[in-house]
Amino acid sequence: MAADKHSGQRHDLQSLLAGDGRDFLVRSNGDQVKIHDLKGKTTALFFSASWCPPCRKFNPKLTAAYSELLSQGQIFEIVFISRDRSEEQFNDYFSGMPWLAIPFKGSSDLCKIITELFDVEEIPTLVILDSDGNVLTGDAVQLVKDHGIAAYPFSPEKISKCVEVKEAARRNQTLESLLASPSRDYLVSNDGSKVLISDLHGKIILMYFASKHYKQCSDFTPKLIKMYKQLKEKKDSVEVVLVSLASVKISFEEEFKEMPWLAIPFEDENRRDDLAYYFEVLSIPSLVVIGQQGKTIHPNAVDFVEEYGLDAYPVSEKFVEFVEKEKERSEAQTIETLLTAGELDYVIRTDGNKVPVSELNGKTILLYFSASNSHRCQKFQPKLIEAYHKIKERDDRFEVVLVCHEHAQKTFDEFFAAMPWLAVPHEDKRIYSLLRKSAGRSLPVLLAVGPGGRTVCNDAKELIVLYGADAYPFTVERVKELEAMTCDGEEAACGVVCEGDDCCRV
Repeated sequence: MAADKHSGQRHDLQSLLAGDGRDFLVRSNGDQVKIHDLKGKTTALFFSASWCPPCRKFNPKLTAAYSELLSQGQIFEIVFISRDRSEEQFNDYFSGMPWLAIPFKGSSDLCKIITELFDVEEIPTLVILDSDGNVLTGDAVQLVKDHGIAAYPFSPEKISKCVEVKEAARRNQTLESLLASPSRDYLVSNDGSKVLISDLHGKIILMYFASKHYKQCSDFTPKLIKMYKQLKEKKDSVEVVLVSLASVKISFEEEFKEMPWLAIPFEDENRRDDLAYYFEVLSIPSLVVIGQQGKTIHPNAVDFVEEYGLDAYPVSEKFVEFVEKEKERSEAQTIETLLTAGELDYVIRTDGNKVPVSELNGKTILLYFSASNSHRCQKFQPKLIEAYHKIKERDDRFEVVLVCHEHAQKTFDEFFAAMPWLAVPHEDKRIYSLLRKSAGRSLPVLLAVGPGGRTVCNDAKELIVLYGADAYPFTVERVKELEAMTCDGEEAACGVVCEGDDCCRV
């Protein structure tokens, strides 16, 4: 787990949570609880809002963990820090929570101050303080998702142990650990019948992450169906398992009824969400390949289906061939092989004018994977703009190209309008193949491509955050130079990048 810049900071809960003339918190039934009653308790500050879908999705998991900890007699409490916009929203949302909250009325400024104090950029966020008010972690949301109460009391030692357990689980990955849940050892077909997961042993499994409402999924699914049916006719030992990202059951049923393979039941939402996180699914469609021994052998084989289609038999042999081709293509990569597809051989400026990809030859290019609705992207972008202008002043053989998947043209246009660089056009088919280059990492991502067209840095974002324009041209040699300069007498900054709640070692 990444280092946490808030760890070790100490706060007095009375001073932190009290308002003018108010020394209490409230429960959803209206009961008041004195803030000093939190003394000696491990306390979680829960930043959330009713209008936030990920928050509503996380609440049941947090409620389950909270109830179980209390049933075990643990000295633990949660305080809800609302980001709701009205008292009515707050009351409706808080009514389903069993913990405490800062009262909504008259506390909006205080909630904003606390939010800024802990650098909360995204919600839900869960800040954990120990019994003495020391921050244990600036965000325990993923810990609760991954480990539940096993992460309690969220101490560095406990977190390290959880990470070790998780890494061991990856090493010892099996079909059961991936596809089963405590109450389910089967998958379902679209006629409702159940198939034991143990029946899939010895097969190559293609885990298909998709959602009916995404056009690229609707376009890809028929191709996968054709390949699958032919492989089944030839009795190839392959199976596809749908991991639907649909949010409502009717959408799941509509997409699954056309599919001839198996699926994780819609009702097992936790398993579906956990798998999307486990495999770092950034874009869909995504096709994770699990080998015959239950181990992951490819993070996303959508291109395999696109390239081989009906010629995919036998999968085990053809897939080895595909991986070798991928390696060869990577070694022969140029900016044109990255950014062109048939007649799509251009990028655009903010005014809509086209720039031939050929004009980027010989330049260092940053492919900027971003999204308008990401708080991290919004915070990072000014740093990138500043670095962009400084680098361009020194060397015009540099450019940034936005790769952005937005649902609406208007949203894309408004987002792109604030940028001084180039972009792949909205809804361009190249976007989906390029997104797979970002390797499922959380946005924003910067992929640095050198003058010769080869990738020189898989994520230059951390370099921009730490070194700004001085990181150019983002090569390994340049990073070593900067690390040597930075580490000479500046131990605190050496090799560590902090952004929001995450600190990462470069």
